Amino acid sequence: MEKKQFQAESKRLLEMMINSIYSQREVFLRELISNASDAIDKIYYKALTDDTLTFDRDSYYIKVTADKENRMLKVIDTGIGMTKEELENNLGVIAKSGSLAFKNENEIKDGHDIIGQFGVGFYAAFMVADVVTVISKALGSDEAYKWESEGADGYTIVPYEKDDVGTEIILQIKENTEDENYDEFLEEDRLKEIIKKYSDFIRYPIKMDVTVQKPKKDSENEYEDQIEEQIINSMVPIWKKNKSELTDEDYENFYTEKHYGFDKPLKHLHISVDGTIRYQAILYIPETIPFDYYSAEYEKGLELYSNSVLIMSKCPELLPDYYSFVKGMVDSEDLSLNISREMLQHDRQLKIIAKNINKKINNELKNMLKNEREKYEKFYESFGRQLKYGVYSDFGRNKEELQDLLLFYSSKEKKMVSLDEYVSRMPEEQKYIYYASGESYERLDKLPQTELVSEKGYEILYFTEDIDEFAIKMLMTYKEKEFRSVSSGDLGIEPDENDSQTDSEDKENKELFDAMKEILSDKVTDVRASKRLKSHPVCLTSEGEVTIEMEKVLQAMPDNQNIKANKVLEINPNHEVFESLKSAFEQDKEKLTLYTNLLFNQALLIEGLPIHDPVEFTNDICKVMV
Repeated sequence: MEKKQFQAESKRLLEMMINSIYSQREVFLRELISNASDAIDKIYYKALTDDTLTFDRDSYYIKVTADKENRMLKVIDTGIGMTKEELENNLGVIAKSGSLAFKNENEIKDGHDIIGQFGVGFYAAFMVADVVTVISKALGSDEAYKWESEGADGYTIVPYEKDDVGTEIILQIKENTEDENYDEFLEEDRLKEIIKKYSDFIRYPIKMDVTVQKPKKDSENEYEDQIEEQIINSMVPIWKKNKSELTDEDYENFYTEKHYGFDKPLKHLHISVDGTIRYQAILYIPETIPFDYYSAEYEKGLELYSNSVLIMSKCPELLPDYYSFVKGMVDSEDLSLNISREMLQHDRQLKIIAKNINKKINNELKNMLKNEREKYEKFYESFGRQLKYGVYSDFGRNKEELQDLLLFYSSKEKKMVSLDEYVSRMPEEQKYIYYASGESYERLDKLPQTELVSEKGYEILYFTEDIDEFAIKMLMTYKEKEFRSVSSGDLGIEPDENDSQTDSEDKENKELFDAMKEILSDKVTDVRASKRLKSHPVCLTSEGEVTIEMEKVLQAMPDNQNIKANKVLEINPNHEVFESLKSAFEQDKEKLTLYTNLLFNQALLIEGLPIHDPVEFTNDICKVMV
């Protein structure tokens, strides 16, 4: 019996695939079942145009059987089978697409697409088997043939006896090694697990002989193991059902069954697209944040199926990072099922699907914000931070998409508001969107820097998360309105009589402020009379791109580069403390130093910044009290 050789390219590809292409050996069973499903599909297609054929769906199935004693695993199908020539062409040349050729020849265009391409996937069997045998009898043929190979050294094809049309693939499972446990592919429970994981939604029944416990005859209390043939897969995926057939409970049950989360999802999206790219998807917006969401262990991504066959448990290319909280699955008939199953990041069709999904999620969130505000705020409490990261990341490339989803606490409304709601309430003369940054709403309510803006009746957005100011700096404007911190040097508020008086105070007390600046040395870039303070004696403001709150965030980072804000100490010229300062400047320079340091440390405390020398600060307070 002559052994035939694989083509040189095919031999190298086989060796490479066995050793490295698939990261998980268990996918071999997925490949063989997908090909078996294809074989049944081919009879279905033939029946569409051949009046002599009838397709009785109940007559077609796939069966998986394991013989632990002889280390044999079989995958049997009642599909179209293969002739000798087809065995030669489809299995003799790796990556030769028998299914694809069949599809092209028959011009199949309906939605019942063939899953696989009999070739590369089939050879995944050699990851777990020393010998692979294929016994096949083609539809309309009186002859059957046996194809057999031990791997890259070649294969044989000989006549064989087989009564029924279809294909039987027999794997001689490898012996265990120190690194690999091949016994698992002969274990009943493990095989069921793999089938449920990858092939649960194959549209034909996948059968197995399963061990079950049943009462013994003539005994009510004694049980014995019996073998029972069971259908392992569910066959009809929820995403291929009409939306009108499904209830919220159905979607919630699917969420639970797929272990997408332990919570109850806030929203679900059932998407069905039948255009240039065809796909179905069920997406979920969770209610609560996973415990590991901001850890290295968290994996984003959607389950990816091709014609109901699982390709990847987590396909990160389907979601941008800022929507990484979304759970669910995507199934497309248009994704190729060859070697690229685990290299899909380069698939053009996948990118089109991802772009479409991205748009659907964005629209759903906007609709939720508009029509289900309470539900959206619950979502935002869990994942609003991620949306802000999305605005900040990639140099603000996604800010236009995400800006209308942002919410911030309002000083006036005392609740979360959107940027659109803020701008719609702005008085005509208001130039900027004002914000204040700090640790809590309560502290920001008392922040001295807010006094002038509040007095003007302007609304202030409260930023309490470390990402807030960074995201806004990247956003820069919203509806042509620039963002402005209440602690910035220029508030953009038209001057009044008090401002003129402040300018006058700056000129008259220039020597005093210069002396205070000298005392504080490099701790501040300037000391000046304040236009924003009304009742408080002192505050810190900043000049330049780095604000005081940003400094705090940057200083807390592991790679602290000691980036600091340019701080300005502002003194309220209408506060009685100012008179004490002027008096000390004229009569007691030592007391001026004492007062200057106290005011500066007081301003640091208001900002939540650490005092450089707490002991010195407490001693200074004692000096004032004596």
